[in-house]
Amino acid sequence: MSGPTVSHVGGTPNLLLGQFDIASIGYTATEFFVSGTATGVTGTAPYATRIVVLTPEDTARFDGTVVVEWLNVSGGIDAPALWFMAHREIVRAGHAYVAVSAQSVGVVGGGASLGMDMSLKKLDPQRYSTLSHPGDGFAYDIYSQVGRVIRDRPDELLGTLRPEAVVAVGESQSAMFMTTYVNAVDPVAKVYDGFLVHSRFGPAAPLDGSSIFDELATEGGEPAPFAAELRVPVVTVITETDLVGGGIRAGYYLARQPETDLLRAWEIPGTAHADNYTVNVGFIDSGLAPLADLVAAYEPTSTLMGRELPHCINFGPQHHYVLQAALAHLVRWARGGEAAPSAQRLELTDAEPPALVLDENGIATGGVRTPWVDVPVARTSGVGDAEDVMTLLFGSGEVFDAQTLDRLYPGGASDYLTRFTASLDLAIGSGFVLAADRQEILDLAAATWPGQPQFN
Repeated sequence: MSGPTVSHVGGTPNLLLGQFDIASIGYTATEFFVSGTATGVTGTAPYATRIVVLTPEDTARFDGTVVVEWLNVSGGIDAPALWFMAHREIVRAGHAYVAVSAQSVGVVGGGASLGMDMSLKKLDPQRYSTLSHPGDGFAYDIYSQVGRVIRDRPDELLGTLRPEAVVAVGESQSAMFMTTYVNAVDPVAKVYDGFLVHSRFGPAAPLDGSSIFDELATEGGEPAPFAAELRVPVVTVITETDLVGGGIRAGYYLARQPETDLLRAWEIPGTAHADNYTVNVGFIDSGLAPLADLVAAYEPTSTLMGRELPHCINFGPQHHYVLQAALAHLVRWARGGEAAPSAQRLELTDAEPPALVLDENGIATGGVRTPWVDVPVARTSGVGDAEDVMTLLFGSGEVFDAQTLDRLYPGGASDYLTRFTASLDLAIGSGFVLAADRQEILDLAAATWPGQPQFN
């Protein structure tokens, strides 16, 4: 077979990449339609989907890596979840980025999701009139076919750029599909050079395309560890929410397994499945935003999507920064470099179901240590005291009161910043935070010390 047909689509792609202009960060975005015949466990079927390709305007900036994201459709819309959280590293490193509308909900709508129908055909019926999707059982092969076009026919998508490594990434629902892809599809397809599986729970998506939401209310789904024999490097990044489940899905703790020469699992204390960066900071964080704007966006808030919650959502910055480090390590590893560093696990109680083991400040112990949990000014968690899925996903956060801050940092802000800097340098030395983010993190720490009027 010659592979799928690729056609360029003029105009502006229908994909929310941020509130900043992509041109302002030196990138261009181009949309393509990809059509062909996909294979699934039930047979073959025709499809026509879309992808969006982001490349550096200055071709000399391209580092040879293409990051291919399986778009997340949990909200009823194609969402570039990993781009939202880690675009600063993608741009800084000079990667190309390809967003793939792999699942049917994002293309034609329908099916169970956590949001409204904002599929491509609903948002712009005329532009996307020719698209069709046979169902999620065919999504795996569609994703493989896009990867092969990038590798074998790069001129059709990347112009003069030539990929040296193509890595696959997916977050949340997409991570469940990515887990199945790693275990059942990659050994045969052999398309991608590495996988970043971000914020998965215990189960994996069905291979036949049946809905992952069928057993949502009962935390259903069998735990699905990664295959014992992996072909290429896999890094999975797990928040507290993902690990314990919290009433959303069966927790990743059920799928835990020993690390191997091709598997790393980073469990991050103080993190939630989604947080302030997901809904506030990431949209303005172009790398050019003033510090004051970032501080304001990180400000603790109990408002989520127009609703007032009984607690603040998680506002800890570590999720974003550790994820960027995970992506950087995966890329280096996938290109034949040093393996990503190993991390200790978050500590769990022996109860059933288990709970996180907390220190005297109410912060989870173990896992990937960063200054936000080792030199804290707030308690952030992946557990939210709320009644529905969306609020549970965003965890909780609480700034310490003055008495606690005085106990922890008798020398005040200078004491705090000295300890924070030492802890940050340990995290950078361990590989869990990137040195390129050091100064920004220190500036944020100084500006968000709870004594500052804008962070009370």
